[in-house]
Amino acid sequence: DGSGNVYVVDAGSNRVQKFDGSGAFLTKWGTYGSGDGQFAAPWGVAVDVAGNVYVGDSSNNRIQKFDSSGTFLAKWGTQGAGEGQFSRPHGVAVDGSGNVYVADSYNHRIQKFAGSGAFLAQWGGYGGADGQFRSPDGVTVDAAGRVYVADTGSHRIQVFDSSGGFVAKWGSYG
Repeated sequence: DGSGNVYVVDAGSNRVQKFDGSGAFLTKWGTYGSGDGQFAAPWGVAVDVAGNVYVGDSSNNRIQKFDSSGTFLAKWGTQGAGEGQFSRPHGVAVDGSGNVYVADSYNHRIQKFAGSGAFLAQWGGYGGADGQFRSPDGVTVDAAGRVYVADTGSHRIQVFDSSGGFVAKWGSYG
C-alpha cells in the first residue's frame, strides 16, 4: 500500500495478513465461510490509493472490499458467467483511477469494475488467440494503465489497454 505495508492472502487459512515493509506482523482478518469478511480459498489481493483492500474470494465467487484495518466495506459477484459474475476469481489489481480488474479464471476473461463494484467492461474468452485466455490467474496494471495478464494455461503474458484492447504478448504454450 502507500505506506509500504504488504497484504498476503493465506488461502489455506482463509484469511488476509498485513505486514509492515520490514516484515513485522500487523494484523489479520478472515475465517472460513461465506459471510461478510469470511473467505473460501482467497486468491488475489490488491490495494487502491485510498488504502482499500480488494480480495478475490475464489470459492465464494466474489470480490470483497475492506479498509486497511480489515473492516468489511462491500462485496460483489456471484457464481456464473454473466457480467459481474465469477467462476473462481483469482488475480485482482487496481489502477490509479480506482478501477478494479479481476482475472475471472474459470470464465477465461478479465472483468473491470469501479471501486464500488459497478461493472464496467470485460474481455477475453477461452482460446489461444490474442486476447483469449486459458485460465488467467494473475493481473496487474502499470502507471500508464496497461493491464498485464498471466494467461497461465497458455504459458504467456498478455498486455491490454485499460479498455481491453490487445497490445502485446510474450511467451507461448509448448
